[in-house]
Amino acid sequence: MAISKDEHIVKRYDQDLTHLRNLVLEMGGLVEDQVNRAMDALDEEDIAEAREVIARDQLINGLEVKADEASISLVALRQPLASDLRLVMSLYKAVTDLERIGDEAERIARMVVHIYDTAVSPPSNKLFRDVLAMAELAKAMLHGALDALARVDADKAIAVAQSDHDLDNQFQDGMRRLITYMMEDPRLIGHAIDVIFMLRSLERIGDHAKNIAEYVIYLVKGKDIRHTALPEPSEQTLQTG
Repeated sequence: MAISKDEHIVKRYDQDLTHLRNLVLEMGGLVEDQVNRAMDALDEEDIAEAREVIARDQLINGLEVKADEASISLVALRQPLASDLRLVMSLYKAVTDLERIGDEAERIARMVVHIYDTAVSPPSNKLFRDVLAMAELAKAMLHGALDALARVDADKAIAVAQSDHDLDNQFQDGMRRLITYMMEDPRLIGHAIDVIFMLRSLERIGDHAKNIAEYVIYLVKGKDIRHTALPEPSEQTLQTG
């Protein structure tokens, strides 16, 4: 049986949506790998690994361009409505946050190179106490946000968004500790400033992961919840709008 023109258009439309979704998820997987590898480079004092993270950032930028083009093409040519439009807009916004997470991973990798390739003496391990703790939570938030996006899971997205408060608290605690170290021993100031940049990058990774989680909630609910109180995961309002 021949496929009608309308059926062909619907099939192509579905293929375009799937292509965009796959591009974003591919970008998310690469970004998550970059964050993990940047932290591994720090933990293992691996300058070569850090430089590899820096070099791979261009791959993320390339996927960002492809995803942006696919999003614009879908809106311009297919004119999606209702839930499909929310999907396209959520994916389009997620791309920007993923690219910025990639930038933060690259920034951490550059700090690793700076610390271990140019420093006269390695920094004290105590300076990295809060970096490692924040990294675990930031990585968990990113993984959870990407999983929520892949599964269109609003409950998981809410849990990720709620975790941002804990990450902010860890950031503030870490900053206070580093300031104390610098006051007690001015010789630590140079390395402590490097660590502060890492803490800031991890805090921003958490912020971007939260943004992605909020896009998932918007996708499911059809309502922008930014700058408002997060709903509880069990609320009936999380049904598709």
